[in-house]
Amino acid sequence: MNNKIPAKAGTIILTVRIPINLKRRLDGLAGLKAANRSRLAVEALQTYVDEQESQLAKIDQGLRDADAGRVVPHAEVKRYLQSWGRKRTLPPPIWKSSGPNRRSRT
Repeated sequence: MNNKIPAKAGTIILTVRIPINLKRRLDGLAGLKAANRSRLAVEALQTYVDEQESQLAKIDQGLRDADAGRVVPHAEVKRYLQSWGRKRTLPPPIWKSSGPNRRSRT
């Protein structure tokens, strides 16, 4: 006799070790939200993975922009940031095309 509960289509079981205190907090949160631990854990993992993928994509785009010469000189950025909190905040600096950046990143 098979006592296993069939998994939902497109899902897989992932076993992880977590600190006892975190499990207690997750249980408490599940009780407050009338949800189960698994659903909350999946939501948390989904949010984390989404944020990490987005951040890495932005870093990659920044590196491509720098390689292509789409950069703003440090002095212009510094002047802009130093204007924050003053009576007249400067507009954000905009990169000016200077051709590809031939410097290698090591």
